[in-house]
Amino acid sequence: MRISDALAKHEIQLQADGRSEHTVGQRRRHVRLFDRWITAEGLPGDIEHVDHEVIARFLASRLARTRPDGGVKRNSSMNALRSSLRAFFQYAEGAGYVDRDPTRLVRRALCSPPPPRTLTAEQGEHLLKVMSIHESSVAARDAMLFSLLLRTGIRLSSALSLETRDLEIDRRILRLRSTKGDAPEAVIISERVAEDLREFVAAFPKGPLFPIGRRQAHRRLAIWLSRAGIDTPASPHALRHTFATQLYQRTGDIRLVQQALRHRSIASTVIYARADESRLRQALG
Repeated sequence: MRISDALAKHEIQLQADGRSEHTVGQRRRHVRLFDRWITAEGLPGDIEHVDHEVIARFLASRLARTRPDGGVKRNSSMNALRSSLRAFFQYAEGAGYVDRDPTRLVRRALCSPPPPRTLTAEQGEHLLKVMSIHESSVAARDAMLFSLLLRTGIRLSSALSLETRDLEIDRRILRLRSTKGDAPEAVIISERVAEDLREFVAAFPKGPLFPIGRRQAHRRLAIWLSRAGIDTPASPHALRHTFATQLYQRTGDIRLVQQALRHRSIASTVIYARADESRLRQALG
């Protein structure tokens, strides 16, 4: 079986298992990169011909270790590539396409996660101010969406799935139906966010609050960052990181940040504690 054919079947299995579009897309890119290297090296493209030495040669190759811009990939990026190949070939072994998983000897590199990419408090407030100046329905929608991400820390997918029926503004609660892990959650919001939502939905028809897709949301944020003169690269998820970093700076309570972000494990939250060097400098004097 060709690697490309096995990948197509693997993608169907991932979708059947309920894996996210991000996971499916990343797996596709990584396995296709491996398949491209196989072709460039003149090696057989059948999956059963791949052994642990072929895997090692690929992971040590320039193609695997170089970013599209020509720079060298970080260890964390290489670990993601290793994990994709391991998951793909573990599936191939389970499906009977290979007799033995050729990635069984692959190990992840030891590395610390990079610090979260965030905006400063001043940049965040300036961004929202610039959006508020433009009096249009699109600007109002964008301002409410990005304000919600910046001031509640909810994920973009959760925000885009919100409908008017999910708002309990008087109780200052958002009901999230789309979450990581598909477990419905209730999010407490500030009085400021509640008032903004009250005004936003005053003349709003029932239905989705933000009828746009993820890609459009990313593009809209990039447009507003440019208009605000903010050259810090930032995605909608960076607004979640910004919320968490600022919450930790205000409280110094990592457990509170964990609860606010709805992390199951505090191991996912400690990056915000490491990111706040100012607390260490203040303590040391």
